[in-house]
Formats: sequence, structure tokens, C-alpha cells
Amino acid sequence: MVRLKKAIFVFAACAMVGGVLALQPGALLSAHALTAHSAARAARTNWYFYRVKWGSQDEFADVVAKNHYPVLKEEMKTGRITAVRTFVPTYHGDGRADWTFAVAITYKDAAAMMGPSAEAEIVRRLYPDQARFKSEEKRRFEIVDAHWDVPLNELDLSDRK
Repeated sequence: MVRLKKAIFVFAACAMVGGVLALQPGALLSAHALTAHSAARAARTNWYFYRVKWGSQDEFADVVAKNHYPVLKEEMKTGRITAVRTFVPTYHGDGRADWTFAVAITYKDAAAMMGPSAEAEIVRRLYPDQARFKSEEKRRFEIVDAHWDVPLNELDLSDRK
């Protein structure tokens, strides 16, 4: 538990300032409105959700902090990524309880989000023991029950009536 709290503290240092708007089923948004606003603001955010097997949360956070977070920090140095924030629910069973770990990555623009990254090169440089790295990453996904990505389109409600 101490390790999880430490990982949460490290990642929470970059905690989100704003909130995320969840649209209810049936809400009507024009593709034009989403596209127009998204185009006005170049940065794009993608949320990556994980549901980690019960009892493996500390191990998962440790492996992410050791193997994945340093790669993301290197991509921040290149300018491809502008922010990385990680989250865990405050209580067991928060909300829909379908996730136990989330990562919000903000890319400088849509091309950076959708285009190729230098991740493979960064991984080779940061982790010379590739066999160990691959084994640890394999384990990271063995303890995940589910994973999904949610690319977000920011919606500015200030101009809506």
C-alpha cells in the first residue's frame, strides 16, 4: 500500500486542474462543433483506462512507474507529448467501478497523437536489458483485466445557449 501511495503521489503531482465532461446518451453534438473547437485548440488529450486485477494494483503502478512513465517523459522532451497525468479512484467502487488506473496524455496536436512515435527507440535506449523489459511489460498486461483508450474532443460550452 505504501508503494501505491508513493506512486499516486508522484503521478498526482501532475493532477488535472479541470474536469472531464461526460455526455449523456442522446446528447446531440454536431460533428462540426467538435471539429471546429478541436481545430481551434491544437492540443489533443487521450485517456487510457485500465482495470487491474484485484490485489495487483501496487504491482501495476510500480511497473508503469518503472517502465512506461520514463518513456512518456522522454516523449515530453521531444515535444510530442505536453502532459501526462495518472489517476486512481479515491474509493473502491468509485463511479461505474470499471477502471482502477487511468492515464491522461495530452499531445501537442492531432498529428502527434495519431502519427508515429519514437517509443521503440526510446525503449531501446532507456532499457538495455530488453529481455527483462519485455518480461516486465508482459507481466504488466497479464495483471490487467481490461484496457481501453478514449480520445477526447474538447467542447467549449461558453458559446452555447
